Amino acid sequence: MTMTFEVRAGIPAEIRADESGIKVEGYAAVFGEETDIGGMFREVIERGAFKEAIGRDDVVFLINHDGLPLARTRSGTLKLTEDDHGLKIETTLDPEDPDVKSIAGKMKRGDLDKMSFAFFPEVQEWDEAGETPLRTIRKASLHDVSVVTTPAYQGTEIALRSLEAARGETAPARNLKHEIQAAQLKLAARLYE
Repeated sequence: MTMTFEVRAGIPAEIRADESGIKVEGYAAVFGEETDIGGMFREVIERGAFKEAIGRDDVVFLINHDGLPLARTRSGTLKLTEDDHGLKIETTLDPEDPDVKSIAGKMKRGDLDKMSFAFFPEVQEWDEAGETPLRTIRKASLHDVSVVTTPAYQGTEIALRSLEAARGETAPARNLKHEIQAAQLKLAARLYE
């Protein structure tokens, strides 16, 4: 079975600057919070879902899930941890990096202040009781964590596919970067309808 790449967003980040750089800290995912996924189903991420991914997966810190990495777990510039609340990220961005310079002011003003994560569900459970199915993510691989412009909870990549595909039907291999960009464009179009 092919794992399906998914994106979630909308969690505020704490951003502060000092002489050592621009510090970004926050939660890319929150445990135990039920979220509506495009009206198709509800979703909860179980505590411990990223336990195996932390330290195993090479996770990058991006802007809107795209571009060159601003930080990375493999290089030690991005720290991921799990606590009772969720998947916490911490990084200090290089203020001399041209990509960081282009977003630093927007982050300090709060124009760019939401966190997001991209993942592949590895173990999930579906509860069909009730009007809207409930999906519980028990284990997931991590692709990236991002600071994002537009929260995507109501327009996630998974919500643009059928519910059957979300439940794990095998899908052909895909170009993930292209799919993320297409999902972002569709979300932007929905926001401006």
